[in-house]
Amino acid sequence: MVLPDLCLERNREKTDIEYINLDLDLKPVFKGKKYFLRTYGCQMNVHDSEEIKYYLENLGYDACDTLEDADIVVLNTCAIRENAKDKVYGYLGRCKHLKSLKKDLIICLAGCLMQEPHEIENIRQNHPYIDIIVGTHNLYDLPKLIAKASGKQNIEVYSNSDKVYENIRYSRDSKISAWINIAYGCDKFCTYCIVPYTRGRERSRKMENILEEVKYLKNHGYLEVTLLGQNVNAYGKDLNLGYDFAILLEEVAKIGIARIRFVTSHPWNFTDQMIDVIAKYPNIMPYIHLPIQSGSDDILKKMNRKYTIEEYKELFNKIKKKIKNVSVTTDIIVGFPGETEEDFQKTLDIVEYCKYDGAYTFIYSKRVGTSAAKMPDPTPMSEKEERLRRLNEVVNKYSLMNNQKLLNKEVEVLVTGESEKGSNKVCGYTDTFKLVNIEGNKDLIGKIVKVKIIDAKSFSLDGIALPEEVKN
Repeated sequence: MVLPDLCLERNREKTDIEYINLDLDLKPVFKGKKYFLRTYGCQMNVHDSEEIKYYLENLGYDACDTLEDADIVVLNTCAIRENAKDKVYGYLGRCKHLKSLKKDLIICLAGCLMQEPHEIENIRQNHPYIDIIVGTHNLYDLPKLIAKASGKQNIEVYSNSDKVYENIRYSRDSKISAWINIAYGCDKFCTYCIVPYTRGRERSRKMENILEEVKYLKNHGYLEVTLLGQNVNAYGKDLNLGYDFAILLEEVAKIGIARIRFVTSHPWNFTDQMIDVIAKYPNIMPYIHLPIQSGSDDILKKMNRKYTIEEYKELFNKIKKKIKNVSVTTDIIVGFPGETEEDFQKTLDIVEYCKYDGAYTFIYSKRVGTSAAKMPDPTPMSEKEERLRRLNEVVNKYSLMNNQKLLNKEVEVLVTGESEKGSNKVCGYTDTFKLVNIEGNKDLIGKIVKVKIIDAKSFSLDGIALPEEVKN
């Protein structure tokens, strides 16, 4: 079923949510064949790829790291910025060439880019060698579509979703830290953002199912979970069952898993109750990602962000005051349509005020179908690039300053894998989500380790493990 001609505004429709228990009977009919999976975009896409891996592996496919070895290629796409789309189409050139050499190769496109009708039409007209197109709302259709692959392009994309599927299975990338979806979609409709159109309306999972997933992971040795949603702190508002994100967070904490994180938060929905719960439970990590997007009230209004800079500061100050040792990171867009030098200076001012531990910074990217795409945008790209450079200079200054505060301190680090910084090094994250490269052997992986910090950079720390302090 493909709905390429439906208006993107369909995602605004409010209908009853149907909860469905997914029950797929997968048989390993492709034993001996290999899959190549490439993921673009955010944590939600990464977690979606864990679902895709489950389907492929239970159909009998084995993973491979080399495109040329694959019998099926799946690109899980992102639509949030133009460069993410460009990377996908650039990589498709390699896939097309490979298909000319391997006629039986199956090429599949999944993810957010596939939720845009004009992109589907582009693929239909200009990329007929692609076999399967599947959207964000129905990844569970992938096994069926693979079984039906016959050289004819097969498209299964739903324009909107009023369903929440439970009992989704994953082949997780880690046996230490796990993502858990708590909600899908977003109702905020920030004027620059394509997410409400590609991910649909806000839909919360039932709390009892989330808690069961946390318990399962804890019982299987996981030390950390990250509660995941486009706007996690709006969780539960659509359910009208008497609970919200603060209540969910507290119930997850009571299960006793060692570390709990969540992303991403919208300042508009960040309540005092949330702050109190985070401050109360030591297994809820003192790390908050709190997007500001701009320091100008005028630009925030054009973005439809629904808060002012003073309101954001008030929230920021509460978080800093109530949550011990908290680190706060943010997202910032420069060059939004109509942004003046004065507006940009106000963005630099809020960074100077908050002194963030880090920030993801971007130049505004026009997305077809969003309100901002219709706004006049007279600022030349060269000026936007210069603003980004100036912004990053300030962001990196405070990131380094905050990291240097940890020099010669002992911190607890969850060791998640081998470091890219050399042999006999592993890496992991502090409670405040700072990356630490550690002098130590692989035996530390999967443990929470006491580490002495010996060097600080803008984006990472170096440390030495103190073996006597290792905690299981």
